[in-house]
Amino acid sequence: MSPRIQQAVKVLTSLATALIGGYVFRLLHIPIPWMLGPMIAVLIGSSIFKDRYRWPGQFRNVALGIVGYTIGLSLTAAALHQMAIQLPSMIGMTVLLMLLCGSLAYLVSKVSGVNFKTSLLGSIPGGLTQMVILAEETEGINLTIVTITQVIRLMMIVVCVPLLVFSPIMGNHRSDVADAAISAASSASWSGLFPNILLFAAVSAACALLGDRIKFPTAFFLGPALGTAALQLLGVHGPPLPSLLICAAQVMIGVNVGLMLKPGQLDRKLQTISLAIVSGLLLVIGSFGLSALFASLQPVTQSTALLSLAPGGMDQMGIIAHEIGADLSIVAGYQVFRTFFIFFAVPPLLRLFFKYSASQRAPRKKAT
Repeated sequence: MSPRIQQAVKVLTSLATALIGGYVFRLLHIPIPWMLGPMIAVLIGSSIFKDRYRWPGQFRNVALGIVGYTIGLSLTAAALHQMAIQLPSMIGMTVLLMLLCGSLAYLVSKVSGVNFKTSLLGSIPGGLTQMVILAEETEGINLTIVTITQVIRLMMIVVCVPLLVFSPIMGNHRSDVADAAISAASSASWSGLFPNILLFAAVSAACALLGDRIKFPTAFFLGPALGTAALQLLGVHGPPLPSLLICAAQVMIGVNVGLMLKPGQLDRKLQTISLAIVSGLLLVIGSFGLSALFASLQPVTQSTALLSLAPGGMDQMGIIAHEIGADLSIVAGYQVFRTFFIFFAVPPLLRLFFKYSASQRAPRKKAT
C-alpha cells in the first residue's frame, strides 16, 4: 500500500470514528454532540490504536473559517459600538481571569513539585500555540507538561462549559435549543446562500491566508470573522449557514482537539493528569463565579457572560453561543479581546517576569 493511500485510510478512520461518536452523543442528547462526540471518540480510538489516525490541518482551518464567518455575521456596527462601550469591562474581567489562572498555577506547583514557570505556562488560557512556543524558548520548562496541561484544560472547558450552559442553572433547556436549531435550519437554506456567499467565501479565504502569512493570531478564525464583519459594515448581507455546515465544522474541530492529547508521552501520568483535571475544574468554577459578577454588572444573561469568559476554545464557545442564541457579539468581543491580550501582551510580560525572578534568585545563590 502506497504512503498516500495509507494516509487516506487514517483520515477516513478518523472521520468514521468521529461520526460514530457524534451519532452516539446525539442519541444520548448530550450538548453539541457533533463536537464533543468526535472529540471523545477519536481520543479513545487514537489512544488504543496508535498511529491509525490522522487529521490534516487544512480540515481544522476550514472549520475555523466556517465558525469565524458565523461570528463575523454578528459583528454589526451596533455590536462593535457595544464592544467599545464594554472595553473597560473586558480589560477588568481579563485581568481577573489571569490572576485566577496565576493563583491556580501557584497552587499546582506547590502540590505537585513542578516548578512555577511550567505550571504558569500550562495554566494561561486560550493560548496553546503561544504558550508552547514560549515554553520552548524558556529555560527550565517541561514542554510535555505544559502541552498536556493546556490540552486537558481546553478539553475540560469544552466538556464542562456546555454542561453548565445547558443545565437548569442557566435556564437553557434542551427543548429550547432544539426549537432554535429547527428554526435556524428552516431559515438557512442552501439556495439562500447564493450569490452573496461567493463574495464572503472569497474574502474570508483571502483574509485567512493573509493573516496566516503575517503570523496573525488564530488567522483562520479571526481572518474570516473580521473580513465578514467588514463586508457587513459596508452593507453587504451575509447569509446564515445551513445546520449541516455548522455540524461539519463541529466534527472537524472535535477530531482535531481529540488528536491533540497524547497521554503516552507523559511521565507521572496519573499525577499530572489528575492535577490538570482538578485545576481545570477549579478554573471552570472560577469562571462561573466571574460570569455571575459580569452578569450582575452588565445587562447580559449569565450564559452569555460564561461563554464570554470561558478560558479557551474561542471557536467552541462561538458554536455553543450560536446553538443557544446567546449574544454572539458580546461573546465574540470578549473572546477576541482575551485572545489578542494573550497573544500579544502575555508572552512579553511573562518573559519580563521570568527574567526578574531569575535576577532575584541569582544573589541568593551567590550568598549560599
